[in-house]
Amino acid sequence: MNALSALTHGPIGILGGTFDPVHLGHLRLAQEVGEALSLSVVRFIPGGTPPHRAPPQTPVADRVAMVKLAIDGNPLFVLDERETRRTGNSYTFDTLNELRAELGAACPLVLIMGADAFLGFTSWHRWQEIIGLAHIAVAHRPGSVLDEIPAALAREFAQRRSSDPQAVHRAAAGAIVEAPITALDISATKVREQVRSRHSARYLLPTAVLDYINDKKLFLKDN
Repeated sequence: MNALSALTHGPIGILGGTFDPVHLGHLRLAQEVGEALSLSVVRFIPGGTPPHRAPPQTPVADRVAMVKLAIDGNPLFVLDERETRRTGNSYTFDTLNELRAELGAACPLVLIMGADAFLGFTSWHRWQEIIGLAHIAVAHRPGSVLDEIPAALAREFAQRRSSDPQAVHRAAAGAIVEAPITALDISATKVREQVRSRHSARYLLPTAVLDYINDKKLFLKDN
């Protein structure tokens, strides 16, 4: 399926990240949120230069190649490379603006993020305008509670929160929904550490991605 031209008939999920590397935590999160919200597709969007963190250790071409390998064969997932082609910082606001222009005002967009990212959402570029461009799906461990929410975000959360997954189908943007997911304690940092220390990273990420890392000798040295 072509990530940019595929026809869809429901909300489109957006999962951004450096994916350095993509691992099973990313994939399971996307799968469970996609199913829980009945999304037509989840677009994996590797970041170029993230404004909130250090630049990725791995070249863009390798990060894109690993995502391609990871999502191959899953009809729910597609790859969108737009942010890797930009110069300067990659802002989610700009990405959603582009998607909105391409897909139309009526197409529901769902920005998927973890609970930690959501709690820091007010630091994002034009964060309040992002909610006008897409719904927000906050993925978290079952039974966990979103607490210590900044006051400005708490107000938005109180006004926009919905317990109905179908809320993302009834409008193009504006709702905040919670999506409990399986707790997988996997991080890209952990994967890189395992590889760098010559320990096995098997079962933390897809075999095809691990084979790629080994073939390219990625993560063996710090930048």
